[in-house]
Amino acid sequence: MKYPHAIPADAHIQTPAHAASSSDSAASRTLWGDAWGRLKKNKLAIIAAIWIVFIVIVALSADLWVPQVLGDPNATAAGVSMADASRLPPSLQHPFGTDTLGRDVLSRVIYGARVSLTVGVVATGISTAIGLVMGALAAYYGGIWDTIIMRLADIFLAFPYTLFVIAMIAVIGNGIQNVFIAIGILGWPSIARVFRSAILSVKQNDYVDAARAMGASDARIIVRHIFPNSVASIVVYATMNIGGAILTESALSFLGMGVVPPDPSWGTLIQDGQQYLQTQPWLMILPGLAILSTVLAFTLLGDGLRDALDVKMKDA
Repeated sequence: MKYPHAIPADAHIQTPAHAASSSDSAASRTLWGDAWGRLKKNKLAIIAAIWIVFIVIVALSADLWVPQVLGDPNATAAGVSMADASRLPPSLQHPFGTDTLGRDVLSRVIYGARVSLTVGVVATGISTAIGLVMGALAAYYGGIWDTIIMRLADIFLAFPYTLFVIAMIAVIGNGIQNVFIAIGILGWPSIARVFRSAILSVKQNDYVDAARAMGASDARIIVRHIFPNSVASIVVYATMNIGGAILTESALSFLGMGVVPPDPSWGTLIQDGQQYLQTQPWLMILPGLAILSTVLAFTLLGDGLRDALDVKMKDA
């Protein structure tokens, strides 16, 4: 006898557990979920991310332990004359040695990391914000807006970047705040070009036309529909730009146009130690390694993010 409401034996019954599993699986198949899965497979990018997190934690927690363990970054070792403490080689007490004034080099490198990371993040944030606005205006409205903004970007890009930053610092003066302004303002054209290209490829999609047909404002379309689908390339570019901003700040400080002494900066540490390269090489090499490792970490992380966010790599 057949029952009209009987369930076939081979039918798949979806229990609440199965439903939750299906929901979790669907949630993980988003752009960012897929990207995280691919990023975890990139060992170099993960190592770079770990190094960046380590540098950030050490820099932020410096006030809690550096003065007690290594000494004040701007003071000579207590109870020792400057002559006796000057340019000591690396040891257990001073792992990176001491500089010409008897100050612990490792202590100054750690506090210099604060300056470099702050410049990298703040300056990149300024240039990214300006670039996003300019790129969105140029790509979404096109026409005269596109022409004006892109020709303005061409003017900025026509000058060598570092020389342009040096010229601007010479006009507005030295200081960490002016370094933020100079690097941030002069770095927007490349961001604008990247974002413009991303928007041009997105704004032709049907969901943008549907939102426009439903009466959505231009601002809403850009913020809710275009920006989320174009931001992946900006995340990659901004990550790499942080390393570039750190390198630029170090160059400015090396030339005496960045951080004002006695505040430590990786660039000023290299400038102070360059004349002792043959006799006390650690004074220049160790701060240089700090710059190299940090900039390389941001570059490798950005490269890993680029591969992870590339939809063409989805099935790789």
